[in-house]
Amino acid sequence: MNIKAQTHQQDLERLALLRYIDDDFMTVCLADNYECVELILQIILGRDDIKVKSVHTQEPMKNLQGRSAILDVHAVDSTNKEFDVEIQRQDAGAGAKRARHNSSLLDAHILKPGDNTEDIPDSYVIFITENDVMKGNQPVYPVERYVTVGENKVLFGDGSHIIYVNGKYRGNDEIGKLMHDFSCTSPDDMNYEALAKRARYFKQDKKGVAAMCKIMEDMRKEAAQEAAQEAALKSAKETAERLIKKGKMTLDEIAECVPLLSLDELKEIEAGIMLLM
Repeated sequence: MNIKAQTHQQDLERLALLRYIDDDFMTVCLADNYECVELILQIILGRDDIKVKSVHTQEPMKNLQGRSAILDVHAVDSTNKEFDVEIQRQDAGAGAKRARHNSSLLDAHILKPGDNTEDIPDSYVIFITENDVMKGNQPVYPVERYVTVGENKVLFGDGSHIIYVNGKYRGNDEIGKLMHDFSCTSPDDMNYEALAKRARYFKQDKKGVAAMCKIMEDMRKEAAQEAAQEAALKSAKETAERLIKKGKMTLDEIAECVPLLSLDELKEIEAGIMLLM
């Protein structure tokens, strides 16, 4: 078996083990999939009136300072409520500050110039975590703001909602069945046919399998390119450090020799070296 065939076989074996709780597979399955996204939101929020009108997966969003985040699934319903559904297998990726950041990005992109802030629709940031990150043995953890009035707490009601879903939960209810499906490798073992149908397409259908293998190939190429770029940048910084320490060239001259680094980056490297001297 040649290397190409071996790689393809490895892709097939990896594909067989993928689950909805794996964000790459989940975002592929939910791309433009209104039915499944509606199902997931309806179950998590306990409402059957949610009608999704747009779905985008792996959508980049930036704030005014250029700080960006990639939203796993960004959906908008018929009442213009905004939803960001994030899959997190690592507890560290589902921290409170991450939730706050994603919530702020949603809000910043909802209002258009001239819109009244009182008309801003509700937004939901939903983390589906493989582990019970809140450690409370609950299926769902709603996070809301409250106003403290004396000894009482009153819901602030600003329309900003953060929800954590415990991927370990296996209760005999809709959330338990949904989390079971998110951890299933076999579509035949899933409770919800909409989720099973999409997973079955990418795992068993010839065209779906080919599409998924192409995605995995592209991911490998992208990872290799990023690794090469990181290695080149590291080498450039090491070269710049050596030249700066020798002190025989100006930063402008070094910038010509090391084009990967800007003059500002060279100044930062120089400042770091001076601190250590």
